[in-house]
Amino acid sequence: MRGGRAIGLLASVGLLAAAEGAGATTGLVFVTNEKSSTLTVLDQEGNVIESVPICARPRGMSFSPDRRELMIGCAEDNMVGFYDLATRKLTRRIPNVLYPETFDLHPDQRHLYVSNEEDSQATVFDLETGEQVGAHDTGPEPEGVLATPDGKLVFVASEAANLVHVIDVEKQEVIKDVVTNTRPRRFALTPDGKELWISAEIAGVVDIMDMERLEIVHSIEFQPKGMRREMVTPVDLLITRDGKRAYVALGRANHVAVVDVPSRRVVDYVLVGRRPWGLRLTRDESRLWVANGLSDDITIIDTKTLKPLKSVPVGVVPYGILIDD
Repeated sequence: MRGGRAIGLLASVGLLAAAEGAGATTGLVFVTNEKSSTLTVLDQEGNVIESVPICARPRGMSFSPDRRELMIGCAEDNMVGFYDLATRKLTRRIPNVLYPETFDLHPDQRHLYVSNEEDSQATVFDLETGEQVGAHDTGPEPEGVLATPDGKLVFVASEAANLVHVIDVEKQEVIKDVVTNTRPRRFALTPDGKELWISAEIAGVVDIMDMERLEIVHSIEFQPKGMRREMVTPVDLLITRDGKRAYVALGRANHVAVVDVPSRRVVDYVLVGRRPWGLRLTRDESRLWVANGLSDDITIIDTKTLKPLKSVPVGVVPYGILIDD
């Protein structure tokens, strides 16, 4: 692990818990658009409020620890930018983050783990000091990042290596490389912490890792009606808080799969836009928002009826969705 390289935030980030720092939520929905380099802002009914230019190729997105800012991975600006939630203005940045794609905030609310797509690394940043405090070598094209709720492990998916790297936070080292199906992309952890679900895009499956053994124990296949097998390219996936249902964005198959988690059985497919890959549930889990990368829109799904409510044009190649609710 390489550490101590000072790169500086323009100001330090407060380390208050979200509930203490946020106050009332805005109800706004934010969408990063890769190719138009914009941030689209909508209300929860799907009405576009504004679309503003931000950084070059914005991708992964999360709230800052105090929930007053959006943290956005700006791939072609080689930085993680902090944007004021109310004004959408850049307030500070972590520079020299090589081609960031996605990231996850460690439960300590201080350390940010970032996948660096072109650098074959996962880097670690201290949000209080602005320093890079570590770097872990990965396979080519790392993308998905997930820290466990207890803060002990961080997982990083390497797309081109077909590996998931397991980082032990206390040891500050990769303790295992887990072989997956072809092109692992994103993660979802079951609420009981027993299983890690991993989308494998080119294989067209979701792999399931046993968290105690750190081994793949099962794979779920998908076959929407009328779609050829090679068109099924899963990317993002979510599991509901009760652990009963999972949603999987199926990419070229233009559907979102609905999976019964205990039985690992696909129960439905919902037709959305072209190349869905980003997903986000509202806090009450009544609506699923889907970013459709090649139709330049989002689809809002009623999770009770599993019917699309509306599709809304946003920017060019929408990537990530964040809901302030």
